[in-house]
Amino acid sequence: MPSDIADRLSRGFLLADGAMGTQLLARSLSAAALEELCLTNPDVVRDVHLEYIGAGSELILTNTFGANALRLGRAGLAPRMEEINRRGVAIAQDARRLTGQDIWVAGSIGPATRDVLAMGALGSASAQNAIAEQAAILADAGVDLLVVETFASLADVEQAVRAIKSVTSLPVIAELTFNEDALTPAGNTPEEIVAVLEGLEVVAIGANCSVGPEPVLRVIERMAQVAHIPLVAQPNAGYPQYVDGKLTYEARPAYVGERARALIEAGAVMVGGCCGTTGEHIAAVRDAIRGAWPRQRGASPSRGHAAAAPASPGPKPAPSLPKPQETEIAARFRKREFIVTVELDPPRGFDISSTLDKLRAIMPHIHAVNVADNPRAQGRMSALAASSLIQSRLGVETILHMATRHRNLLALHSDLLGAHALGVRNVFTVMGDVPVTGDYPQATAVADITTSGLIGLIAGFNNGVDANGKPIDQPTSFFIGAALNLMATDLDRELSVLNRKVAAGANFLLSQPVYDPEVVERVAQRLGGFPVPLLMGVLPLRTLRHAQFLHNEVPGISIPPHVFKRLERADEGAGNEGIAIVQELLNAVHGRVAGAYFIPPFGRYEVVAETMKGVAIPGL
Repeated sequence: MPSDIADRLSRGFLLADGAMGTQLLARSLSAAALEELCLTNPDVVRDVHLEYIGAGSELILTNTFGANALRLGRAGLAPRMEEINRRGVAIAQDARRLTGQDIWVAGSIGPATRDVLAMGALGSASAQNAIAEQAAILADAGVDLLVVETFASLADVEQAVRAIKSVTSLPVIAELTFNEDALTPAGNTPEEIVAVLEGLEVVAIGANCSVGPEPVLRVIERMAQVAHIPLVAQPNAGYPQYVDGKLTYEARPAYVGERARALIEAGAVMVGGCCGTTGEHIAAVRDAIRGAWPRQRGASPSRGHAAAAPASPGPKPAPSLPKPQETEIAARFRKREFIVTVELDPPRGFDISSTLDKLRAIMPHIHAVNVADNPRAQGRMSALAASSLIQSRLGVETILHMATRHRNLLALHSDLLGAHALGVRNVFTVMGDVPVTGDYPQATAVADITTSGLIGLIAGFNNGVDANGKPIDQPTSFFIGAALNLMATDLDRELSVLNRKVAAGANFLLSQPVYDPEVVERVAQRLGGFPVPLLMGVLPLRTLRHAQFLHNEVPGISIPPHVFKRLERADEGAGNEGIAIVQELLNAVHGRVAGAYFIPPFGRYEVVAETMKGVAIPGL
């Protein structure tokens, strides 16, 4: 029997296990509920436990996450609820016995219903009774502690903890799930959660599941500012996506290990994994956190079978509004990393699956996806909807293009707040194509606001006010982009407009495609260096005819004579020559620009990978 868990957490970090559910699903087992496998396939469940113990886990969670009467009832398994929970504990204990190691067996308790987003799901007596009943059985079966995990609201987890404490004195760890903004799906902040749960005398507080290690790190960093008890973190292995009909998680073990060390250093004392993590991930975490130590916080963790609240704690801190979070693109710019993005035209229908399939092939080569806003004034899926779908299904940030010609000021206001609510934070401001050139030539072009005016509107949102100076509910955290035409006919006017955009709050720039490094150098020298990071437009040429079209018919694109000559000489190899031209350009200007903004010719997204293979830029 291992020693007291609170005492163990006070003596240094502890390695927990990884996913149980996704590990069982990966084995293609059939069951009305995964918890039923404790009865029908106990050896497989034990093997998962043994895999994690072999990887170094000191704490394993029973396969009982959804094993309360309400959830099992939907699968017709309510009569076997007690049997499933007791068997789940016995399997974990058997795995501990087989290894002969001091391993904590923690009873896993999830929300009372599958709809973890249903507010007040634990408000009913039946739901609270279901949690209390499961906790009592797990305690009687011999678990060392209980872990309530993946709760979506503070109200629900508070009710769950109270229900558990009404039937057992076992230590309780409380974990909630968070989004990229360090908020629960119900909108609770880490600070609110700490203030309430510390008063319930749980042994530790933290985050699990969510979307990946980085968002969980933000949660732990904020909790560490106010918490007096241990913090725990068990994130997913990145964003999930379906591959060949199966849900997969793309975060590699080395990355998860690296982020786990950051979690320890930020203040977590127990780390592990959730959905998508495997024994390999946990082994990587074990190796990465060796020698790490949580930074000092306001008070030492409490000791005892259940952690006590700090002596004379004083008034609880008032819940604070979440601080704006930096986007990944902003962070990469700040670290002076070279960024690669690719432009996407949303589909003409509502099914984005084929577009996502094309993007998946180049995911290792890009940092973000630029989503065009009704390009060429064509009727397409909204850029906002496409951006949200790309971020949720591929786990890559988007840069939402927002055209002023296609919506009035009120619509811009609403769409921006909607974008923020959906987690789309990088916004590129642009005039947009005039309707007369597109699918609806009779449509009215709107001119409520200039692009610099739109930048000012977004910057105002970041400061918590709207265009009229009236407060909005919370400040936003947009990262704002603006256009720069490096080949403008009237360069003086272009640079004057640029000054207004930067003064209004632009954080980065996108340019039209460039084919001559001298163009970049000339403008950079005029400006004394670009005032904010520039993503230079890149459009690999496919044929001589393609080049002629761009040069003569697309505003803002100018192709020098020597490029035409190279394409002409290449003849049938013009496509490869076009890629070589871009490779040479990027190698020449990467010290001046912050990244490449690919515009794939004719939807050939693979050109990004083909091009970047021949680019020698440090860090790529």
